[in-house]
Amino acid sequence: MGIPAVQVYRIGKYILEQKLKGNEKYPLVLMLEPLFQCNLACSGCGKIDYPNDILRKRMSVEDALNAVDECGAPVVSIPGGEPLIHKEMPQIVEGIVARKKFVYLCTNALLLEQRIGDYTPSPYLTFSVHLDGNKDRHDESVCRDGTYEKAVAAIKKARELGFRVTANCTLYAGEDPDDVADFFDNTMKLGVEGIMLSPGYSYDHAPRQDVFMGRRNSKQLFRDIFSIGRKRSSEWRFNQSSLFLDFLAGNQTYQCTPWSNPTYNVFGWQKPCYLLVDEGYASSFKDLMETTDWHLYGTGVNPKCDNCMAHCGYEGTAVEHTISNPFAALGVFLFGPRLDGEMAPELPVLHGGQPAGVAVPVTSIGRISRDAS
Repeated sequence: MGIPAVQVYRIGKYILEQKLKGNEKYPLVLMLEPLFQCNLACSGCGKIDYPNDILRKRMSVEDALNAVDECGAPVVSIPGGEPLIHKEMPQIVEGIVARKKFVYLCTNALLLEQRIGDYTPSPYLTFSVHLDGNKDRHDESVCRDGTYEKAVAAIKKARELGFRVTANCTLYAGEDPDDVADFFDNTMKLGVEGIMLSPGYSYDHAPRQDVFMGRRNSKQLFRDIFSIGRKRSSEWRFNQSSLFLDFLAGNQTYQCTPWSNPTYNVFGWQKPCYLLVDEGYASSFKDLMETTDWHLYGTGVNPKCDNCMAHCGYEGTAVEHTISNPFAALGVFLFGPRLDGEMAPELPVLHGGQPAGVAVPVTSIGRISRDAS
């Protein structure tokens, strides 16, 4: 487990408070995007496909902190774009830390060594460094040579200075399970707290579409990777719940809970999630929660969602399952995901498109699924 005990306790306390208040839909992580501009143009990213006037926009410190207060989530993830380009990012982070929120500053680390003096080590601040594999694989993924070496140097510097550091790894089509396992081993040697793991989401605006995997291929890839780690007795730490890892390995039938990871960016509160960028915006967090047609989104419900297995949609579902069935979560935590046998069935396809897997009636799944309210 790559999450400190105090953070687990604080998040658990927050969830219990939401349950006692009778809140069925509540945020766990605020995705705060203060800019879209980036110093890389990765093949699988659709976030920088905006005209220059939009890429030059910057969220103010006041707007960022107001969004943190309005949302109330215990964790704030700051993706982008590249957040370290934002000149007022140190003030935004300082304000979030002062509120005792756990902030994950997601960065490709190209500017990290240069800017790290602007930040103060804190148990509430983590640099989440983008690494998609060992040197050749990572540099290919981000479409620039030398980025892996810069990221590794920045990780080592941040660790020397006492910062919390995690790796943020997205896997794409064509991955070799042995290479990924080697990457996990090497990343652990860097002293990171854990790895945030996710299969790539097939952005409509991504410059390449052949890099994305279907759900079945994703699940088999994760089974193969975890099997190699088990044979090696590797001690990998992941910055995620055990049941989300079990979901990646094909053992859970989950529907996404997009409200658990709401997004606020330079346009406002994005409907319905971080990954769908063309569905409109709300003027406030309250408006987002109350006016978004949540029942129009999800695996089997919306074709844009069918191949998605990203943590920003399904980690919240896994956490909810952990709360309702802690013994299931404990079993996976102690022994790891099951890596052979039949995979859990897919959700039924309701939108008339091609199924992402074997469809079964919702009532027979026996897992967490989203209601239509």
